[in-house]
Amino acid sequence: MPDRLGRPKRIVRVCWERLADPSVRGVFNSHLRESFNQIPREVGDIESEWTMFSSSIVDAAIRSCGRKVSGAGHGGNTRTQWWTLEVRDTVTAMEEDYRTASGKFWQTIWRLRRGKQLSANTVYSGGGELLASTGDIVGRWKEYFEDLLSPTDTPSVEEPEAEDSEVDSIITQAEVTEVVQQLLAGKAPGVDEIRPEYLKSLDVVGLSWLTHLCNIAWRSGTVPLDWATGVVIPLFKKGDRRVCSNYRGITLLSLPGKVYSRVLERRVRPLVESRIQEEQCGFRPSHGTLDQLYTLHRVLEGSWEFAQPVHMCFVDLEKAFDRVPRDILWEVLWEYGVRGPLLRAVQSLYNRSRSLVHIASCKSDLFPVHVGLRQGCPLSPVLFIVFMDRIFRRSQGLEGVRFGDHRISSLIFADDVVLLAPSSLDLQRALGCFAAECEGAGMRVSTSKSEAMVLDQKKCGLHPPGWRGGPSSSGAV
Repeated sequence: MPDRLGRPKRIVRVCWERLADPSVRGVFNSHLRESFNQIPREVGDIESEWTMFSSSIVDAAIRSCGRKVSGAGHGGNTRTQWWTLEVRDTVTAMEEDYRTASGKFWQTIWRLRRGKQLSANTVYSGGGELLASTGDIVGRWKEYFEDLLSPTDTPSVEEPEAEDSEVDSIITQAEVTEVVQQLLAGKAPGVDEIRPEYLKSLDVVGLSWLTHLCNIAWRSGTVPLDWATGVVIPLFKKGDRRVCSNYRGITLLSLPGKVYSRVLERRVRPLVESRIQEEQCGFRPSHGTLDQLYTLHRVLEGSWEFAQPVHMCFVDLEKAFDRVPRDILWEVLWEYGVRGPLLRAVQSLYNRSRSLVHIASCKSDLFPVHVGLRQGCPLSPVLFIVFMDRIFRRSQGLEGVRFGDHRISSLIFADDVVLLAPSSLDLQRALGCFAAECEGAGMRVSTSKSEAMVLDQKKCGLHPPGWRGGPSSSGAV
């Protein structure tokens, strides 16, 4: 039988759900404590320390929770007297008939509803050739995401020199414990297969071990390779399932690495929060889309009342997270006050950044990722809004719509931007400045997805009471 990607696999997994039982958690921590007591007391290099921790926590989970088999051919419980070869063959045939009939039923329903959908078990190569074997398909996915996550047309600058600032405090167990308690259960693990349930089940000894590991990373300015490795899962969006660009990738990261990243995020944010413009409402506490919607509504309402036109451009940035040049990001962070050991700790998450693609129980080879922010990392949102804030500051001019004693030139939510101006000429000037700053920082405005809109009472001669939107005209940029 040919090697096809869609064939069901036999999967052995840890019964991590059992950690909800206090007695199982006790056994889990007992095994972990045994391993902790056997490690040497002196501090080793980060990789050896990480290997001991990760192998110990996974082994403790297996020993305390057990494992179970799922997928094709697991055969159920074969340890009963009535489970003979004849019964097994009969049950297997019945299950196969059920799967076949059920599959045909839903294929027919789907075909009648939307037309025939081709199998997702084949993809096109970069040259348009249809690939069907597992090796070729996984290789194509690796090639696609490697090109997507490591573009070559990004600008570069000299990295700021690391300076010796005041000695930053070590990472405390209280910091780590608080972050671990806030982890969401049920999330998929990273390349190390450490689930959030393992970390949330740690007692004082286990948490002290994790804190010890974080402090080694903090002092050395280096993180384990597993923390810098992302597992990319392609998720279908729409269109032809055989075209890789019709998928978006989500990245699974190491959970202990995300704990470390969250600790760093809590140290970075207080340094940069006061420097970020009020127009930015994305990824900020006490800010949200409702703030921007209310502000825009009030601006349009006031302009309509005084018969002043408002010219708007809703700007879309191409793959904003994936295009951030890291050397420029370090320069921006330095300007915003993130320096010394904290900057080195942030950089350590990116210095050896790499990914692999996981599709249908198959994994690609690892490939380096040199550009962009880490998807799924708790630190990425604040890094992104700091990076974008400098672009907006440098592109700001005199354009903008007057609102009371203020002049509002833009409203921002992460990478979603609306530019505001009193005339089309001012709007074009503002858009040109913004696009130029984006290009200089490695970002790119998508002209096909950006839209312009004009609200002008004079052009329609209407001024109804209780206005709730007003007439407008719009079009692509």
